[in-house]
Amino acid sequence: MKKIYICDCDHSNIDQEKAVFESAGVEYRWLHCKSQEEVIAQCQGVDALLNQYVLMDKKIFESIPSLKCVVRYGVGYDNINIEDATRYGVQVCNIPDYGVNEVADHALALMLALVRKVDKIVAQTRKGVWDYKQTIPIHRGSYRTVGIIGVGRIGSAFAKRVKALGYTVIGYDPRYEVESNQFPDDIGYVSLEEVLEKSDIVSVHCSLNELSNNLLNESTIGKMKKGAYLINVSRGGIVDEKALLEAIRSHHLAGAALDVVESEPLIAGDPILACEDIIVTPHMAWYSEESAKELKQKCAEEALRYVQGLPVRYPINDVAIAQGK
Repeated sequence: MKKIYICDCDHSNIDQEKAVFESAGVEYRWLHCKSQEEVIAQCQGVDALLNQYVLMDKKIFESIPSLKCVVRYGVGYDNINIEDATRYGVQVCNIPDYGVNEVADHALALMLALVRKVDKIVAQTRKGVWDYKQTIPIHRGSYRTVGIIGVGRIGSAFAKRVKALGYTVIGYDPRYEVESNQFPDDIGYVSLEEVLEKSDIVSVHCSLNELSNNLLNESTIGKMKKGAYLINVSRGGIVDEKALLEAIRSHHLAGAALDVVESEPLIAGDPILACEDIIVTPHMAWYSEESAKELKQKCAEEALRYVQGLPVRYPINDVAIAQGK
């Protein structure tokens, strides 16, 4: 009997996964491993793992030779060493098409909260200050430009929402090549420098990898338009948070909205939380009741496809090519 284990998952239940696995007659377990050592000790003989946080690299793949597939809960897979997985013949998959509308909606909500200064004026109004002039200046959306970094499913969905409100939209993607002609028709392709220099709002939607790590740092943030806003609903690590704080404190940037940070969770007293010009939400952009169920269902189905010998839908690496098959 094939074995599919959930090695670490902080969800409240595995109802969707259980239904998928039981209907297929595979052995499954819901584990709560906190370290690689616990995964190695508890997952011997497994064929596929559903993984959320624990680092998946050579140590895991070498110690569990039966393991041939890892499915990551979510879009990002920066906790999985793809080179190691490929070398050991482990197929890695993610779920790139769940929660697309939720993340795009959340980015839009954050953007409007920033440019309309909703969080600031609500705080003042609660104190009894009934004065719209506290928000001056606010500018009309049709006069503003939104720059999108990363124009995959979510970035493109965000672009459609922003364009519907009258904003001009330009974009850059770290993995895009002009020759491929794959850039969305309704987004003007420009260089990273142009996105930074021309945008009144910059919204980050690319994955965290070797191309995007620390992409927005002291140098690149310094190229942003004075008074611009920065939004990140993708991954912490793409934005240098110290550089961002300095840019806001120096009034080079007007503010930022972050759903993700490099080290989560933030705790009370963190400089990011203490900054009144930064809106912070707790890595929730992906969430709705529907998207949560969709993620769990698709993770389970992807692992099941692999152990049944069927083509996976969301491969990250090509194990067959790497092994010369």
